[in-house]
Amino acid sequence: MTKPLIIFGNGEIGEVAQYYFSRDGNRSVKAFLADGDYIKEEKFCGLPVIAFEDVVSRYPPDCFDMFVALSYSKLNQVRQLKYREAKKLGYTLPSYISSRSVCAENAVFGDNCFVLENQTVQPFCRIGSNVTLWSGNHIGHHSVIGDHTFISSHVVISGMCKIGERCFFGVNA
Repeated sequence: MTKPLIIFGNGEIGEVAQYYFSRDGNRSVKAFLADGDYIKEEKFCGLPVIAFEDVVSRYPPDCFDMFVALSYSKLNQVRQLKYREAKKLGYTLPSYISSRSVCAENAVFGDNCFVLENQTVQPFCRIGSNVTLWSGNHIGHHSVIGDHTFISSHVVISGMCKIGERCFFGVNA
């Protein structure tokens, strides 16, 4: 049985993640997380917002999975930091891969990936961990995308390309 999900991020990316995970990812989202200093409201999207500092006692990793839903702030460093902290606490970090994308059956995805609709991921691709592929990208055959990378919409990466860690690609690149 799939564990319920908690989402780190109580902003726009967190809201989008909750939408996709609950509607297309077959996941039950139970709460949002933020660092204590950044909590402004007790609820977000009708769910509780709790301090990351309290997460293990309230939503233990043996009962809940976590998804880190942050943007490319500081060239993905913030998302990378929270990803590593969540892993260190023992959480499983599932990926969301849209059912409305075309991904070769031998493409490999790491954990905590956020792959929205209308992707083309060709054969023999390796997508690292904590990677965001916003809507409508093309990742060519044998390409490798490094960990903690954010690729916004309508980006074309040709075949046999290697993208390093913590990269950012803007719209229509």
